[in-house]
Amino acid sequence: MEKKKVANLDMKQYGMFLALVAIYLIFAVLTKGANLSPANINNLVMQNGYVVILAVGMLLCVLTGNIDLGVGSVVAVTGSVAGIILVDYKMNMWVAILAALVIGLLIGIFAGFFIAYLSIPPFVVTLATMLMGRGLTYTLLQAQTKGPLPDDFVFIGAGFLPTMKVPFGDGTLDLVSIIVAIVATVFVIFAEMKSIATKKKYGFALNPAWQTILKDGILLFIIWFFFYKLARWNGLPFVLLLMTVLVSIYTFVTTNTVAGREIYALGGNRKAAQLSGINTNKVFFWVYVNMGVLSAIAGIVLAARNASATPKAGDGFEMDAIASCYIGGAAVAGGAGTIIGAVVGAFVMGILNNGMSLYGWSTDIQKIVKGLVLLGAVTFDVLSKRKKS
Repeated sequence: MEKKKVANLDMKQYGMFLALVAIYLIFAVLTKGANLSPANINNLVMQNGYVVILAVGMLLCVLTGNIDLGVGSVVAVTGSVAGIILVDYKMNMWVAILAALVIGLLIGIFAGFFIAYLSIPPFVVTLATMLMGRGLTYTLLQAQTKGPLPDDFVFIGAGFLPTMKVPFGDGTLDLVSIIVAIVATVFVIFAEMKSIATKKKYGFALNPAWQTILKDGILLFIIWFFFYKLARWNGLPFVLLLMTVLVSIYTFVTTNTVAGREIYALGGNRKAAQLSGINTNKVFFWVYVNMGVLSAIAGIVLAARNASATPKAGDGFEMDAIASCYIGGAAVAGGAGTIIGAVVGAFVMGILNNGMSLYGWSTDIQKIVKGLVLLGAVTFDVLSKRKKS
């Protein structure tokens, strides 16, 4: 009788979900439930929307074995351009958005050209764009804040999707949020069943039933807790829809397209990728162009969230985006990591920021804690690779 193949859960893949829940529960105790409120859940989404967007783009850079230090400055420049067009020139919102996206695209092309075709190290090029971008922001804004921005623009970062509210308990409940939670539940169950069927078809090892049930149970609990809290507030933030669309697109690109496989191949072994026919210069170029565009989107969202464009916008965002990728399981050397992991890493950072602020820790202590978390994630990755080798 053939012995049934059994696989173990990939703890690097799912460990971050457990860490996310654990960190959240720790701060729930420390803050006496302050971070459990619907208003705080809504703030978590809105305050971390631009970090998630940056983390999605940063992951592609990290997969190549590099990073982009200039994203925070690009956020500031593009936000300032949008603010100037809206406040000083009183132009249409779409003109401001298009101008910001074009600026982000041009900065991405600038960085990509030096990195891909002149072989300048990405660290040096993006350090230069960080410095130039910050200086350009102060020049454009003349060290002043541009605002308030129009309501239709502010909606991008602070607006909500249409709701269907019904009386519930001592308040109301948004049925749209509950419907989305139901759809997400069906999707998770269907995806799990499809995964099991595929593994059986090709004779791959299966996870024990209890592991699968536990994994999906935790994931569904997170989904229902999240959407129930939003349903008890003002419903679904528009920035959540924007994040979902971007995460879905880039998850598909990295897992189901030739372009995505080329990025992983480049990060795994550049020489081998070149020998297999991959134009690595082209891959490097579009990765950094893409990062410029996503930074512009994040800049638009941040300016909309703040209802103003400020010289200090995006300060330190590059660190949060890079940390999100590594905390979410991306390999330091490149070639390994997922979009979902980067998103989970971004929310780990967000929950840390939010929880420490609610608990009353100073920004100095918050930076120490975030540094320790990042160091721990990278150390775990390095040590786990040594054991395998």
